[in-house]
Amino acid sequence: MRIRGYTKQDEAGAYAVCLQTGDAGADATRLYDDPRALGDIYVGPYLSLEPELSLVLEDTEGVCGYCLGALDTPRFFGRLLAEWLPLLQELHPEPSGDPKSWTATQRLRRELHHPDLFYPEPIADYPSHMHIDLLPRAQGQGWGRRMVEELESRLRTRGSPGVHLGMWARNERAFRFYTKLGFREITRVGEGDRASLYLGKRL
Repeated sequence: MRIRGYTKQDEAGAYAVCLQTGDAGADATRLYDDPRALGDIYVGPYLSLEPELSLVLEDTEGVCGYCLGALDTPRFFGRLLAEWLPLLQELHPEPSGDPKSWTATQRLRRELHHPDLFYPEPIADYPSHMHIDLLPRAQGQGWGRRMVEELESRLRTRGSPGVHLGMWARNERAFRFYTKLGFREITRVGEGDRASLYLGKRL
């Protein structure tokens, strides 16, 4: 396996990793009738807007993981709203009808039209953000740590004093992984199974 910078040819592989890890780390393929729906929200903006902070993990079978970052979260969100989401909103009209009857894909489509963008305060302490996903065949071998460390190095070189990330509170395995890397809880949003944790690390 090897870690390298993202190239345009990696897009399909990165989207596939997103889908295959999109159910709190488990395969979400069964949940979405459009295999690009998750990636359009959680992967595509980073590949398009900050490719220099997009890393992929590759083995003989292809892309098996990624680590994606944004240097300045408020600025990234501004570009997301101005440059990325309008393209998708044009392609995918907002769903109509009873929300209780919507499919998982339709619920994601609504997010395109009503994005819920959040970052923890004080953002000046952790202005950058990141997320990482690895397929099962790439897990448990230290590659996740190496990818996070490489992204942290790139952020540090660009002057970032800190990085944060969001995760489902129920994903205990991910929480253990991040705390071992030096992240600590900044804030919690929501309750129960839908609660999100925001973790931060000074660089």
